[in-house]
Amino acid sequence: MRVNPEIFKAYDIRGIYGRDFDDRTAYLLGRAFVELRKNDPDYSSTKALKIAVGRDMRFSSPALKDNLIRGLVEAGADVVDLGLVATPTFYFAVGKYNYDGGIIVSASHNPKEWNGFKIVRAQGVPVSGETGINFLKEKIINENFSPAARPGVITKNSEALNAAINYALSFSDLEKIKKLNIVIDPANSMGLTYLRPLFEKLPCKASYINSELDGSFPAHEADPLKEENLTQLQEEVLKQKADLGIATDGDGDRVFFVDNAGETIPPAIIRGLLAKLFLKDKPGAKIGYDIRPGKITTDLIIANGGIPIATRVGHSLIKEQMLKEDIYFAGESSGHFFLQGAAGCFEYPEIMILKLLTEFSAAPTDVTTYLKPYKKYYHSGEINRAVADKDLVFQRITEKYAGGKISRLDGVTVEFPDFWFNVRGSNTEPKIRLNLEAVNEKTMAEKKDEVLELIK
Repeated sequence: MRVNPEIFKAYDIRGIYGRDFDDRTAYLLGRAFVELRKNDPDYSSTKALKIAVGRDMRFSSPALKDNLIRGLVEAGADVVDLGLVATPTFYFAVGKYNYDGGIIVSASHNPKEWNGFKIVRAQGVPVSGETGINFLKEKIINENFSPAARPGVITKNSEALNAAINYALSFSDLEKIKKLNIVIDPANSMGLTYLRPLFEKLPCKASYINSELDGSFPAHEADPLKEENLTQLQEEVLKQKADLGIATDGDGDRVFFVDNAGETIPPAIIRGLLAKLFLKDKPGAKIGYDIRPGKITTDLIIANGGIPIATRVGHSLIKEQMLKEDIYFAGESSGHFFLQGAAGCFEYPEIMILKLLTEFSAAPTDVTTYLKPYKKYYHSGEINRAVADKDLVFQRITEKYAGGKISRLDGVTVEFPDFWFNVRGSNTEPKIRLNLEAVNEKTMAEKKDEVLELIK
């Protein structure tokens, strides 16, 4: 079948398996990735490239992984098979063991029919549309490859998970974590692979729902950004009178938290609290936050002596900016939390969990009461609208709100003292996404309607 060029996204390669791409696409990706790495300045022809490969639990992932490995080996790369692995563990392995890059077969939080590939260079540095995916697209579509001098060899690495867990534990004093009652929902997905061994080492009481790896996602979508996918966890937290709930997405690189009242803790608050905690480790550090509103984050960064740095939206773009500007920690509104760690700059969800468990353990109150002072702003949630002309929308907004502070870092961001918002375009659809926040509910509602009328 011909590959659908729309699968080549800004941050990864992703589409519906069997419709947009097939096993041969994975083989061609292996061939293309070797040529991409050979074109990089750090390539040395004196030794074979060593590329890590992993996969998630989707039904199509084993065949895709096998064909991907075949392509890499035929192109001359030595392959390290990580097996069934969460994306953060995959990143960690690439960095810790000094591999020349890696590809994991996963479609993250997408429904079961989907699959795809996340791609990194050495140290887990992401390959984005601007830094290689377009090159891979051209090679795969045209099947334009150079012959290899010799085929590569395949080895296995089964130590990466333990190494990642032990590294995360080095950020925490386990004696400071109380015997908290935690409910965990990995959504039948890859977060389970590191959550279970992590909590086996903690004093907490951990109970699990949806804890069998299952590519059919029998309980709900593995996307905790959608509130309906957290309902089961929220109910279980209340039923068990638990202290906290934890949810991860399909490939385990995003993490969400539910308080003891069964309410989702806004990622902006989680990001701000983590910023405060990481600033204790590295005073005065630069801390990143994506451009979508969540002002409590910048409040906490500034209050704790950090330097707030706005980033674009998208995990690959954020990591690239962190490396370029020496940002120590960053958080994205979608539940990605990144750190410049010993193995590279990427998501370390185990470290984030340990930091928060330590903070909540030290609090004199329950989690819900502890969080109340941070719930000081009112957020619209992300609102999507189909539009014919994104640039016209941006023009209208900059004209209407010319009196505010305006940024064009990613879409249009406007700031006034009592409300602030970001409007940006979808990378893949003719849609505009609005996120607005204000100092009170009335202002939020009024300004949300006002901006939506402009978009309309």
